[in-house]
Amino acid sequence: MALQSLNSLHALLPRHVVAGSSFSNGFVHFRVQRRNMAATKMSHQDHQLITRRTANYKPPIWSYNYIQSLSSEFAGKSYAKKVQELKEDVRAMLVKVKDPLHQMELIDTLQRLGLSYHFDREIQLILGTIYDKRSSNSKLTQESLYAVALEFRLLRQHGFDTSQEIFSSFRDEKGNFGDDCKGILALYEAAYYCVEGESIFHNAINFTTEYLKEYVKHSKDDEYLSTLANHALELPLQWRMLRLEARWFIDVYEKHHQDMNPVLLELAKLDFNVVQATYQEDLKHTSTWWRKTGLGEKLNFARDRLMESFFWTVGMTFEPQFGYCRRESTKVNALITTIDDVYDVYGTLGELELFTDAVERYVGGS
Repeated sequence: MALQSLNSLHALLPRHVVAGSSFSNGFVHFRVQRRNMAATKMSHQDHQLITRRTANYKPPIWSYNYIQSLSSEFAGKSYAKKVQELKEDVRAMLVKVKDPLHQMELIDTLQRLGLSYHFDREIQLILGTIYDKRSSNSKLTQESLYAVALEFRLLRQHGFDTSQEIFSSFRDEKGNFGDDCKGILALYEAAYYCVEGESIFHNAINFTTEYLKEYVKHSKDDEYLSTLANHALELPLQWRMLRLEARWFIDVYEKHHQDMNPVLLELAKLDFNVVQATYQEDLKHTSTWWRKTGLGEKLNFARDRLMESFFWTVGMTFEPQFGYCRRESTKVNALITTIDDVYDVYGTLGELELFTDAVERYVGGS
């Protein structure tokens, strides 16, 4: 907190102040005076017994040697070649499917299997065509709640401007949305893409949540749908980490989906393992860097949480081609965690004032 407030103060200062001006000289004098005061406090503390706090953080369960031992057969070129072959099969599949609902279901399945990043261009073209047709003809003749909700979620997820009013015709006098669980689940997922002021979705979330709870509790007719509903009630798709969702859905898709496509399943499993091999190399790189810094061993009061920092970056940027981003973000996260513990756990007031001033001067370039 101290670092944040001081940096905020520094940000308010004019950037065009030239060295030697009265303001600049005064500010430098203020900094020197503050450092001297902090140093005086430190000298007084030298004559006293300083009691250090501790949060009793446990050591990491992922050791350096274990991380460096990670390996995968899927890093080989033969698997990468097989991925490319399967991608072409799926790309042909996207072109072949013409029915809009089947197109959207295929896109949704690709997203949940963690494969959609391979087909960004094709997906954008398909959704663009669907959006153009919807814009020119807003009538919902013979369209189900499921189809409309799925379309809404995919379009809004990919940046198309869609209106909540598309759901008005599905509400009865009490504000309910019928009794079709497949459609209710699709509406539940769509509702979490709402923006401020969309009242229909606030009501929809309440209704669909209660409906799905009752469905999961009492219905045993469709195991696949029940599994998806129970999973959605834990967290909607909008809030989930994509890579973890893909790992979960691969198993569900294989075991419970009546119309499981073997090509999609094979590609999903192979792609997941190939990408996982990339993650292992990224992690080994950052683990080597972290060990060279020595912070994990020397600063035993701070959290040694490199693995958790890396998991966070995978959640933010999972695509294999962004390895540099994952590596550098992991390093930043690890350093921020250490600095946070310096402030919150270990440092005395005098030490933290000197440390803050050093960081402030580094950032300010003076």
